[in-house]
Amino acid sequence: MTDRRKFLKIGLAGAAIATIDPLRAGDQYLKKAEIVSQIKKSPIVISTWNHGIAANEAAWKVLENGGAAIDAVETGVKVTESDLSNRSVGIGGMPDRDGHVTLDACIMDERSRCGSVAFLEGIAHPISVARAVMDRTQHVMLVGSGAKKFAMDQGFERIKTPIPEVRKEWKKWRKEHAEEYKRPEINHENHDTIGMLALDANGNLSGACTTSGWAYKMHGRVGDSPIIGAGLFVDNEVGAACATGLGEAIIRIAGSHTVVELMRQGYSPMEACKAAVDRIISKHKDLSNLQCCFLALDKLGNVGAYSVYNGFNYALRTVEHNKMVDSSFDRKW
Repeated sequence: MTDRRKFLKIGLAGAAIATIDPLRAGDQYLKKAEIVSQIKKSPIVISTWNHGIAANEAAWKVLENGGAAIDAVETGVKVTESDLSNRSVGIGGMPDRDGHVTLDACIMDERSRCGSVAFLEGIAHPISVARAVMDRTQHVMLVGSGAKKFAMDQGFERIKTPIPEVRKEWKKWRKEHAEEYKRPEINHENHDTIGMLALDANGNLSGACTTSGWAYKMHGRVGDSPIIGAGLFVDNEVGAACATGLGEAIIRIAGSHTVVELMRQGYSPMEACKAAVDRIISKHKDLSNLQCCFLALDKLGNVGAYSVYNGFNYALRTVEHNKMVDSSFDRKW
């Protein structure tokens, strides 16, 4: 808790370092954010899991050339969507119980504009369809056949899923476990959503989230990833957050929105993520295999992450760093 009371030092060109007392009151936080937003900042991009390294590289090329955070996050997560070896995102994703690969994605920019698609089949880049919903329609979310029709009308690339090796694996599972509902193997080979947050050189925040969801889920299931406020939330006055893990638990507390609102109250990104995890823990009697993780980036460029169990990591890209970071956690497996 002491971080909230530390003085925030902001470097100003040609001037001495100004010290501001970061009071917990929301108005004071916003005043600090307004001051910082006037200063040209070095960009930063963070994303969930090991696949975030390659995604961050693509996003960084946009940011280092002065590009907008919204363009960076879309560009970044498209790399993961195209990775045929990834079994939890995009083209190479695992199917539901009935053999359908259904894709979910959402995106949100610095003006609180947002777009989302859910239960989308046969389209290569659901994140770009989500952005098109944001940019080209008056809606926020399109789902199922309506989302697919919109994507085809807009000329987005079509794909055939599941890919052969995934279909072979699904057939084997179906034969052996036809009557079972498979629990998610969270942290297994980093199979999970990619959520990405970026702060550009103009001090603007944006985020994106995309997934093929829980392997062998019930047909029609949608998790937190395409839900604004659950899997992703951005408030350019304060910060941004994204989530990964068991979507049902994240939805129940409006997880990413909760993290951002806690940052508005003065919590650091790390403290806000921990508080959201604590809330999830308090609402579940059975925590077996209930992994949930939050990643946050505030307006000042501070980063934090926290998970229920150990095993969550995130990729960090700045001018100085390009690395994986292990998250803090509540308990070991």
